[in-house]
Amino acid sequence: MTITPTREIEDDRPVPPCSVHHDDCLSFLRGMAAGSVALVYLDPPFFTRRVHRLHTRDRTMSYSFDDVWESQEEYAAFLRERLEEAHRVLAENGSLFFHCDRNAGHVARGLLDVVFGAANFRSEIIWHYRRWSSGSSSLLPAHQTIYYYTRSGSFVFHPVWGEYSPATNVDQLLQRRERDAFQKAVYQRDRSGRPIPSGDKPGVPLSDVWDIPYLNPKARERTGYPTQKPVVLLERIIGLATNPGDLVLDPFCGSGTALVAALLLGRRAIGVDRSPAAVELTRKRLADPIRSRSRVLERGRESYRTADAESLALLTGLDCVPVHRNAGVDAILKQEFDDSPVPIRVQRAGETVAEAAAKLHRAGGPKGAKRMFLVVQEPDATAAETRPLPAGVFVIDAPAVAIRRLLRDDPDDS
Repeated sequence: MTITPTREIEDDRPVPPCSVHHDDCLSFLRGMAAGSVALVYLDPPFFTRRVHRLHTRDRTMSYSFDDVWESQEEYAAFLRERLEEAHRVLAENGSLFFHCDRNAGHVARGLLDVVFGAANFRSEIIWHYRRWSSGSSSLLPAHQTIYYYTRSGSFVFHPVWGEYSPATNVDQLLQRRERDAFQKAVYQRDRSGRPIPSGDKPGVPLSDVWDIPYLNPKARERTGYPTQKPVVLLERIIGLATNPGDLVLDPFCGSGTALVAALLLGRRAIGVDRSPAAVELTRKRLADPIRSRSRVLERGRESYRTADAESLALLTGLDCVPVHRNAGVDAILKQEFDDSPVPIRVQRAGETVAEAAAKLHRAGGPKGAKRMFLVVQEPDATAAETRPLPAGVFVIDAPAVAIRRLLRDDPDDS
C-alpha cells in the first residue's frame, strides 16, 4: 500500500509516500540498496519467551506475535543477521535506534558494538513511564531501553532543549567562564572587573532519560496491538536524527507507530512485518494517522497534583495516601477496614455537611468502601443528629470545631 499525504515539506515538494510490506524483514532488507535509509528503528521481539496477545477495545479482533526461542544463542543469531543488513542499508550519516527491555538488552548491546563498532555508540536512552503497582516481590519494571548508534562519526542530529531546573542558578550560567592558572573555573571579567556575559542560553540539552507516558488504554491512538508504543516517543526519535523527506525504516513495524510518526513529521517510511494482521492495521493507521495528546507532556506531572493542600494539612498524622483528581475524596487510609478502602473527605468552606457527605459517598460507595470519614469544619443544621447520613459515612470534628464545641459547652471540671 502506498499513501501520499497532502502535507508538504519545506521545498514545496509533496512528501514522498509511506509503504508497508508483508514479508520477513531479513529477506526484505537483503533486497534493499546499500546506504538508502536515513534511520532504522528496530523494535524486535524482546526475548520474553512467550506469545503476546491482546484484543481490540471492542473485543472484535485480537493481535498476537510469537516471542518464543529455544535459547539465547538462537535469539542472538536471529538479531545479528538483521543488524548486519540494517547496517548495510544505512546511509553514511544515518542512525539506528534499537528498542529492548531487561530480558535481552545485554545481548543486543554486545551485538550492536560488534556490528556498528563501539565508537559509534551514541546513547543508552531510558524510556521511563509510570505503571500500576503490583504485589510482586521484585522491583516494579518501569522503563525500557533504546540503544542509539550511528553508521559513522558524521551523522544527522537535531538538538532539543528544555527548561532549566528551578534549582539552577541561571545568573551563573549567563556569565562566561575560563580556567585560571590553577585550572580552576572562574568567571571571566573585563578590564573594569565586571563579569562578561556568556551570550544566549537555549536551555538544558535533552537527556538520555525520557519521561514519556505509556499508552493509556483509552488513548485515541490505541489499536489493541500488544507492545504498541506511543507516537510521541517515535516522533522524538525521528525528529532527533532525520531531516524532512528522509527515509525511515522499521523492519518489525507491528502496529505501524514508527510509520505514523514519520508521516506526521513529513518523512518517508517503509515498514515490514510477517503478520498479515499487523500489515493491515498499519495500512489503516496510515490512512488516518492519529496522535493522542499527552497532558503529562504538555502540562507536566505536577499539574495532576490537585488534592487540596489545606484539607490534607488537617489529616497530618494519619497514615494515608492523598487522592488527586477526585472531587469527593481527599485521601485514603493505607489501612483497610473489613477488606475495603477507607476514604476521607474534608468539608469545604460554604459546603453543608449533607453536601460533603453525599460527595464522599458517591466517590467511595462504588469502590466498595464500608466506612468513610467526613471531617467537618462548618457544623450546620443538617448535621448527623438532624438528618441521616449516607450508609457508611461517619462525621468527625476538625480540631478547631472540637475546641470551639468544648468551649461552648463549658464542661464542668469539678
